[in-house]
Amino acid sequence: MARRFDHLPDVEAFLMVVEQGSFSAAAVALSTTPSVLSRAVTRLETRLGCQLVRRTTRRLRLTDAGQQYLEQTRIAFGVIDDAERDIQGQEGNLVGRVRLSVPTTYGHYRLPRLLQLFCEAHPDVQVELNIANRNVDLNAEGFDLAIRLGPLPDSGLVGRKLEDAPLCLVASPTYLKRAGFPANRHALSDHQCLSFLMPSTGRVSPWLLRDGDKEVDWPPQSQIQVTDDVLGVVSMAEQGFGICQTFEFIAQKYLEQGSLVEVLPELRGRSRLFSLLYAPHRRRSAISRALIDSLVAATEVPE
Repeated sequence: MARRFDHLPDVEAFLMVVEQGSFSAAAVALSTTPSVLSRAVTRLETRLGCQLVRRTTRRLRLTDAGQQYLEQTRIAFGVIDDAERDIQGQEGNLVGRVRLSVPTTYGHYRLPRLLQLFCEAHPDVQVELNIANRNVDLNAEGFDLAIRLGPLPDSGLVGRKLEDAPLCLVASPTYLKRAGFPANRHALSDHQCLSFLMPSTGRVSPWLLRDGDKEVDWPPQSQIQVTDDVLGVVSMAEQGFGICQTFEFIAQKYLEQGSLVEVLPELRGRSRLFSLLYAPHRRRSAISRALIDSLVAATEVPE
């Protein structure tokens, strides 16, 4: 009896080419060559009797048939993924992989401690951790979970609150010796207040302050404006370029080392939300459920 699905490697090649945007990028991801992937897609087109991809020197474009086939095969491979996820951990120990995307602030300074208990409890689980300052497409890029900052996006994703992370103002002893400590919120206007430009709008991200009973969104201004990587304001502050606002979980290490000093602690009281997101239409594996429960429990434990 002939195998019905011996062409599945060609389908996987097609999916990877589309996801990566080119044969060369897909070849790097799969550790192969563009010519091998091109032949795989050609075989698939021959089998289906239609063109899936229009190849040009500059970019790759899907035909209408290619777009339809892409959507259907993604669903089919998703069903296979779900079948595997459903049986993971049924025999006791969790075995397998989970893919998690997090922003740089959380990935470098907060997540390692939160992940520790999970990794110790599940030594046979491989955690593939993507640390980047972009919002990944969970479905298209195959991520199980993502941690994101700010209000939940209107994207059809399901969100579960992790924590409200407190904020604080910090500066280096060198800067404060040179410029002095600001006496109050209004005195901040006389200081270099390191600003971050939000990639989505190009506008300055306001500092979230609590002045007495009033919540204040204050726009910092300085000679240096940081873009793309918000951790840059912390690096600039540590090097004596001015005052920055950052998360308490980031500042803690620098405060203990003495390379940063807290400024105007009376303006504390505001925080920003971090949430765990996942696609509602995909079944969550036992591993994903265990990781969600572990992270939520870890953030509920007092520091």
